[in-house]
Amino acid sequence: MIIRHLLATAPDVNAYDLTPGRLWSLVAIALGLVGVVLGGLALARSTGRARAVVALAAGLAGAVVGGLVVAAAEGGPGTGYGIVGGVVALLVGLVGVALSGLGLARSSSRSR
Repeated sequence: MIIRHLLATAPDVNAYDLTPGRLWSLVAIALGLVGVVLGGLALARSTGRARAVVALAAGLAGAVVGGLVVAAAEGGPGTGYGIVGGVVALLVGLVGVALSGLGLARSSSRSR
């Protein structure tokens, strides 16, 4: 119920208006991108587990927030609920989780 209140939009939304749903989906995309970049760096360079753990947290947060935006959307694309950005954030966040998981597996195999 609280999530729907945070994502509520006015009935007449312009395509260029920054609604709360669109803002939350942009935040989720940014978190997911941080997860992808740090996860890729952790996978490319074995710099330790810290970067991979931060990438995992950022990617997971992006995926969760994107999923919440999608779940709370009451309309389709163009309605201002941020459903398209939520789907993109969900996918980007999952890629960040996958990359960071591979980086964690690689760093733990090198430490043995």
